[in-house]
Amino acid sequence: MKKIYLLCFILFLSSSQLISQIKTDILIIGGGASGTMAAIQAARMGVKSVVVEETVWLGGMLTSAGVSAIDGNHKMPSGLWGEFREKLYQHYGGPEAVETGWVSNTLFEPSIGNKILQEMVAKEANIQVLFETHWANPRKNANGWIIDLKTSNGKSTKVEAKVLVDATELGDVMAALKVPYYLGMDSQSLTKESFALPEGNDIVQDLTYVITLKDFGKGADKTIKKPKNYDPAEFAGCCDVSDPATHLKDNNDCYKMLTYGALPNNKFMINWPKKGNDIYLNIVEKSPAERAKMLEEAKQMTLRFVYYIQNEIGFKHLGIAYDEYPTKDGFPMIPYHRESRRLKAKSLFALQHIMTPFDTEEAYYKTGIAVGDYTIDHHHYKYGNAPEIDFVKIRVPSYNVPMGSLVPADFDGLIVSEKSIGVSNIVNGATRLQPVVLGIGQASGALAAVSVKQGKQPSEVSIRDVQAALLDHQAYIMPYIDVPSTDPHFKILQKIGATGVLKGVGVPYKWANQTWFYPEREVSQYELMQGLRNYFPALNNNWDASGESLNLSGMRAMLNYVNKDVSEDALRGILKGDGIDVINNTSKLNRRAVAVILDKVLNLFDQEIDYAGNLKNKQF
Repeated sequence: MKKIYLLCFILFLSSSQLISQIKTDILIIGGGASGTMAAIQAARMGVKSVVVEETVWLGGMLTSAGVSAIDGNHKMPSGLWGEFREKLYQHYGGPEAVETGWVSNTLFEPSIGNKILQEMVAKEANIQVLFETHWANPRKNANGWIIDLKTSNGKSTKVEAKVLVDATELGDVMAALKVPYYLGMDSQSLTKESFALPEGNDIVQDLTYVITLKDFGKGADKTIKKPKNYDPAEFAGCCDVSDPATHLKDNNDCYKMLTYGALPNNKFMINWPKKGNDIYLNIVEKSPAERAKMLEEAKQMTLRFVYYIQNEIGFKHLGIAYDEYPTKDGFPMIPYHRESRRLKAKSLFALQHIMTPFDTEEAYYKTGIAVGDYTIDHHHYKYGNAPEIDFVKIRVPSYNVPMGSLVPADFDGLIVSEKSIGVSNIVNGATRLQPVVLGIGQASGALAAVSVKQGKQPSEVSIRDVQAALLDHQAYIMPYIDVPSTDPHFKILQKIGATGVLKGVGVPYKWANQTWFYPEREVSQYELMQGLRNYFPALNNNWDASGESLNLSGMRAMLNYVNKDVSEDALRGILKGDGIDVINNTSKLNRRAVAVILDKVLNLFDQEIDYAGNLKNKQF
């Protein structure tokens, strides 16, 4: 009898430690900025996903790392990034209410960002989030993937999925799978970048353990206990708010330094690079235990900086906001990693693809799935021996990230997201910013969803199918500042831009670079002919075009040369159906009108392209 009771007890104990196995379409490891967006996008496309997150929050660097000041894409609120921002506006009371610090147009309390993301996810029936859960042993099986999970209370389970998304902060899943990747500063022989180093190394950008301070009012003294190894000389000069990118003179304004990351409700994001709390810790290849130990150094750095702010420059009334995060020490759950492993991908997105996108051998701009406009920004203040790269001279227009950067060069079933995509070390200084990572996540979700729905490997999925899905959800695939998602021809102009027939104009501009489509600008016969030659090689021999502006008669003639016999009346009807009135056959056509005709008559966007942006089958 005792043996029976003992056996029952053992079976009960075992079952209490084991959750039933979970099956899903997509398994997303990491509920950070990209992982959360991937799940939402896939769910809205009718595909189920499970998100595995080690903390109790969603949002990663936006929230769990405390970097709640958005860098870039203010005038390109693409897809889910725009939706998240709109919810911030609704919460705080409009755009002006979140323009609280001078580093950004959008600042918010990390806890509010998490709350909004949790609400967005909760509305999607196709998403299951497993919080405080750790993963191990990812492996392939007959149906795709299986991975072991363990929760904080010791319960274990397995998840089986068709597609796996690595949305971890440091690319840990692809490393566990031994998928090839790069780490550190690249050699020029690898990336072909004129600014790259002759020899590569493993040096990554400084990281920061952010902390949120709160103004407790005049007279309050919230000075923390003096940290160990405190030396005020460590932070001397931190009040320099000059801007090396615009060559402003030195400015020792300590209050302005603090308002860099001023948040709503009298809070402050302490994430200051100049003699502040950046720190060089290359923890990428370390074990979890080694990382945790090293990150204590980052926390101590931040505590010393907080004490300096309070004790040396006199802001005693600014104290740690212990109620901002669900942690005992008042710190965010994770540090802000600016750089991680970078996938050896189908497309290595390098500096030349941003600076001169229309002149490179690979037409990656045609394969774009996420957009960004922030400049190349690297933090190497705390590593004195980092080889010098003159980032001030690297001036770029806005850009789009190629889909091939999310797909391993030679490994099926995996999509890589967050900051671990296939970019060069230099380009990572732009693609690491929050709106771009949110867009990469949304694209990862779209790619995974199309893969599941079509029963294909992610590497086999049509780039155009993924781009079309993103456009259906108001996400940008081309970085046009003058074509918002509210434009009546948003999809058409984005699609024609992605064909390369009508090209945008890139402008390096301060901290928010630009690319303009100029929808109302007239189109010359020669400009259109040059664009169409890639699709219709016969035009190289059979058509001579003038620099004269195009009209309906000229448009019809051009179409006739590519075997599309459409009358001028029919063309006028097509335009009128899209809300564009053309008075007569000699009226000049602008880029908007030409784009509509090209989309409706030639369906150029429907032609398949490869990862380099090349047409798979030219028409004739």
